[in-house]
Amino acid sequence: MKIAVIGFSGSGKSTLTEKLAKKYGAKALYLDTVHWLPGWKERSEEEKKAILEAFMNENDSWVIDGNYKKIHFERRMEEADLIVYLSFNRFACLNRVIKRYKQNKGKSRVSMTEGCNERLNFEFLYWVFHKGRTKSKKDFFNNVIKKHSQKAIVIKNQNQLNEFEKNQGIL
Repeated sequence: MKIAVIGFSGSGKSTLTEKLAKKYGAKALYLDTVHWLPGWKERSEEEKKAILEAFMNENDSWVIDGNYKKIHFERRMEEADLIVYLSFNRFACLNRVIKRYKQNKGKSRVSMTEGCNERLNFEFLYWVFHKGRTKSKKDFFNNVIKKHSQKAIVIKNQNQLNEFEKNQGIL
């Protein structure tokens, strides 16, 4: 099974990825760990592409969490057996980000590179609430779902997520 989990920041991509990987015995890859080096330094595009390509080539079953359009996005969508788009509203995502910060304050979470301690600053809050959900980003996600409609699911709220998890046997 190959699953791509995409969506807005704070929507629960990493949590769902972990559950799905466990359920299907698949390797999980969190693209934040590919993008970031310790101390919040960005990895080069070439290195990110090489890491993701190696992961996809070496694993017959995977769950990949993240958007990152520049690193083999089309390949991930094509190869995925299932695409899950978490399209929670901005208030739900903001609430989740604050909760995540409280749980991980001063440390790196599992889905983030070691040495990138959880942070909550104005720039990130602005991204979650506004910049990360522009019309072009929404259109991009909607086009992905339209293109891959036979294998894509859109989850817009916690009730829908609970139902999906129940149907997957992971709730």
